[in-house]
Parts: sequence; structure tokens; C-alpha cells
Amino acid sequence: MEFVKEFATFLHQNGIIKFGDFTLASGKKSSYYVDLRLVPSYPIEFRKMVKYLENEIGQDIGLDNFDSIVSVPTGGLVIASALAIETVKPLIYVRSKPKDYGTSKSVEGEIHDDMKVVMIDDVATTGGSIVNAIKSLKKVNITVKDAYVIVDRMEGADEALLEFGVKMHSILNILQITEALFEQNLIDANILEKVKKQINR
Repeated sequence: MEFVKEFATFLHQNGIIKFGDFTLASGKKSSYYVDLRLVPSYPIEFRKMVKYLENEIGQDIGLDNFDSIVSVPTGGLVIASALAIETVKPLIYVRSKPKDYGTSKSVEGEIHDDMKVVMIDDVATTGGSIVNAIKSLKKVNITVKDAYVIVDRMEGADEALLEFGVKMHSILNILQITEALFEQNLIDANILEKVKKQINR
């Protein structure tokens, strides 16, 4: 859990997680905002995060038990690209909508039927973007069994993915982050309560 505490502190100190009143892309209100697209600007922490992710996947499912890494642009793809280099694994990605020129494919990269893939994304809220990617992969006979995210916002993504037979793993969730920050007196009890209320804990 040392990594969780360290990483939570890093996210807070560099404004990657902010607390306040925010409106998300979905239109939902949130008491915090986390923007992991800033992490690659800090190469040492970025590499630590990717190595931690690699170790987790190695322990959970084994690096030899899947063919390729798959992701969704843009947040997840940056992480998945770094992971593909570290693990020397092929990388494919799913477009949110097929391109309207050239081959008009929605899945980019070398694929074949019955491929075993591991899905990578940065943040999961309701799981919508991962579910859409899973549906696109199904159309080309690729089944996903495991999805990894860096931060789980704990707002239903794991249940949404389970409906498609996909187990969601997260490096850390919003409760772990806020509790780690509260323990170090970096945020006050009021903020912790707001986050707990948002995720109904």
C-alpha cells in the first residue's frame, strides 16, 4: 500500500487531483476532478505507475496469458503504449467512432479471432468508454476478460463491466486516495465526507 499513499500524495501535490465543484463530461456533478493526462509530464512517477501496473497484471493473470494490450484513446492509450514497451507486447486500440476515411476501422492494429487481450484505461467512472470498446472488440471476435484502470471513481464501472463478463481491476480508487490524503492532513474531513457521499459509502 506504500505505492498508493505515495502516488495519492503525488497526484495531490501536482494538481492532478483537485477538490471542489466540477461538472464532468457526462454532465454529472463531482466533488473532485482527476486528470491523469498530466502524469506523463512527470516521467519518474509515470514510469513507477506503469511498472506497478505491469507487476499487478503479472501477479493477477500472468504476462504470458494474453496476446495483446488494448486501449481506448486518449488517456488510456498513453498508459497502454508505455506498458506495451515495458512488457514487449503488441498494442491495439479501439476508436470511439470508426474513422470516416480509408479503411473505416474501429479497431486499429494487428488482430485475429479469439485473441486474448487485456484492456487498459486511465480512469473509470460508469465504465461507458470501456463497455463501448468491449462491444467493438466483440464484433471482430475478440473477447476481453480483464480490464485495468489506474483510478476507479467507484461509480458503477465494475458492475457495468461484470455484465459483459469482464473483471475490472484498479491500481487505486478514489476512497483510497482521499483517505491517504486525509491521514496525512493534506485534505480536511469535510472533503473526505463529500467524496464518501458522492460514492455512497
